[in-house]
Amino acid sequence: MTGALREAIREMAGGLPRTYWVLWTGTLVNRLGSFVVPFLALYLTRERGYSVAQAGLVVSLYGAGTVLAGPLGGTLADKVGRRFTLAAGLWLGSGGMLFLGFAREPQWIAVAAFTLGVLGELYRPAVSAAIADVVPPLDRARAYSLFYWVINLGFSISLPLAGLMTRFGYVALFIADAITTFVYGCCVWLFLPETRPPRQATAAGTAAHSSLLAPFKDPTFLAFGLPIFAVALIFFQGQVALPLDLGQKGLTPAQFGSVLAVNGVLIVVLQPFTGRRVGRMRRAHALALAGVLTGVGFGLHTLSANMGLAILAVVVWTLGEIAQAPVASTVVADLAPAELRGSYQGAYHMLWGLAACAAPAVGGQVLGRFGATSLWLGCLVVGVAAAGWHLAIAGARRRRLDTLRTLRPEVSASAD
Repeated sequence: MTGALREAIREMAGGLPRTYWVLWTGTLVNRLGSFVVPFLALYLTRERGYSVAQAGLVVSLYGAGTVLAGPLGGTLADKVGRRFTLAAGLWLGSGGMLFLGFAREPQWIAVAAFTLGVLGELYRPAVSAAIADVVPPLDRARAYSLFYWVINLGFSISLPLAGLMTRFGYVALFIADAITTFVYGCCVWLFLPETRPPRQATAAGTAAHSSLLAPFKDPTFLAFGLPIFAVALIFFQGQVALPLDLGQKGLTPAQFGSVLAVNGVLIVVLQPFTGRRVGRMRRAHALALAGVLTGVGFGLHTLSANMGLAILAVVVWTLGEIAQAPVASTVVADLAPAELRGSYQGAYHMLWGLAACAAPAVGGQVLGRFGATSLWLGCLVVGVAAAGWHLAIAGARRRRLDTLRTLRPEVSASAD
C-alpha cells in the first residue's frame, strides 16, 4: 500500500464511531469468504450440467429471494432492531449457503437458491440503516464510501482465491462462504449495540407510515429508484451472462476470477481518492455519470475477445460503480424518516433484488438467442437512458430535500 493511499484511507476513516467499525470489520470478514454467488452460474453449468438458460433461471430464483429479503429485512430492522436482524439474518444465511452447496436434485437446487436469496440478503438493509443511525449527516457519504471500499477489498481478494479453490471442488466454496458469514453474525451479536432510534422518540404520528410499501408511496423515492434499477439490471449481467460469455471465448474460471477481481482492486485503490471528489459533485450529476460509465463499460464487452479487453471493459464499468454506490446510499438515508430507515433501505435493496432476479434470466435468454453483441449493446443503451433520467428528476428531488432540511436535522447538506 503506497503512502498516498494509506493517507487517503486514514483521512476517509477519521472520526467515525466505534459501532461503525464493528460493522466494517465484520463485513470485511464476510466478504473475504464471499465465493459462491459470482461462480454460481459456472457451478451449475460445469458441475450440475445445466444449460445456459437453466442456469440463468436458477440464479434468477436467487434474485427472487433477494426481492423479498429487502423489505422483510428492512421491516424487521425497524420493528425488532438492527442487531437482532443482522445476527439472525447472517446465521440463517450461513445455513442457506450449506443447503445450496449440498443440494443435488434440480428441484432442491431451485429451492435452495431461492432460500439463500431470502436468508443470505436479509441483513443488508439493517447494515445500511445502522450506519445512518450512528453516523452524523455530514459524515454519511464518507462512511458509506468507506463501507463500500471494504466490501470491495474483500471482494478483490476472494474472487481470485475462489477461482483457484474450484480446482478442489465447488463444495469448498460453499463451506468457506458459510463459515465467514456465520463469523460475521457472531461479531454482530457480541460487539454491536442496538442502534435503532428509541420508539418513544419516533413513534408519534408514524403508524400510518409503517407499511412495507411506505417507500413505494413516496414519489420522490420511486423516481430515484427507476434509474437505479436500470443500472442494477446492467450490473447483474456480470453474474451470469458475463462469465458464460467469457467462458465461451475460452477463459478459464481462474482467468474469469482474475478479470472480475480488477473490479474490486480498482475500487480499493481509487475509492479513497475519488470519494471526496464525487462528494463535491451534485448527486444527480454523479449518478448520471455512473449510468453512462456502467453502460459503456458493459457495452465494451462486445470487444472482449481476450483477457486484456475484458479487463478494459471491467475498468470502465467499475468507475461507474465507484460513482454510484456511496451517493445512492446517502440519497436513500436523506429521503427516509428516522423511524423508517430500515424500510427505505429495504426498498432500495429490493430494487437491487428485482434486478438480480430479472437480469440473469433476461441476460441468459438474450445471450442464448441473439448473441453477446446484442446483449452488451443493449446494456449501453440502458445505461445512457438511466443517466438521462437522473438528470431529468434532479430538480424535483432537490426541492423535496430542501423542504425536508427545514423539518429534519438528520438530512445531510449534500447538493442534488
